Amino acid sequence: MTAQRYRTPAMRAFHEAPQAASRLVCFPHAGGFASYFFPLSRALAPAVEVLGVQYPGRLDRSEEPAVEDIGVLAEEAAALIADDPHPPPTLFGHSMGALVAFETAKRLTRDHGITPAGLIVSGMRAPSRPRRRPRDWDREEELLDEMRLLSGTDPALMEDEELRELFLPVLRSDFRAVNAYPGDDTVLSCPVTAFAGDEDPVTPDGVHHWATHTSAEFTTRSFPGDHFYLKGFPPSVTAAVREALSRS
Repeated sequence: MTAQRYRTPAMRAFHEAPQAASRLVCFPHAGGFASYFFPLSRALAPAVEVLGVQYPGRLDRSEEPAVEDIGVLAEEAAALIADDPHPPPTLFGHSMGALVAFETAKRLTRDHGITPAGLIVSGMRAPSRPRRRPRDWDREEELLDEMRLLSGTDPALMEDEELRELFLPVLRSDFRAVNAYPGDDTVLSCPVTAFAGDEDPVTPDGVHHWATHTSAEFTTRSFPGDHFYLKGFPPSVTAAVREALSRS
């Protein structure tokens, strides 16, 4: 398996891993890019091939309209994985990406006959748990308030009007996709691991409910930090990903 085999803008590989025995497909948060997972790929290569999903509407897919439907994002990812299903991947999603990863796992099994090796979810309530109250994402201040709550963006960027014009439209579409997600109680047959920051305002009571979404092993892990506790993938998080992969 090599980084050269993925030339589609929708799926990015970062490091050569020709002898990798396992594969990790990563789904970024709202407003995020595939490259968020570059540090994780660097830490795991060459033992693990790490791939990052690039959603429409950003960077090399900036000419495509952003998608405001979690299911549509998952269908695209599942089709890409099904084109090259070996070895069956573990799926890893953070925040919005956790929902996209879950829906991708569901579609791989249902539509393509592929059982993922595992699912790692981070910073998101279980699909069967109620979402937070809808927000008016047409209002710029609502978007900025949410970004401040999650602590994932440099405050200086939010004060720059030109930069806001670049990143807020994609973020708005991603937040709409999360708000529109209807919920789901599907039970997967692969192991599920749930991560969360111990100061994350999004997941104070919803992480453990991921246990209801697997008939296999369930594991949960808490880390010091807020919603973006995994930024840069510190050693403790990378080690936990390795451990989750070993159970797959």
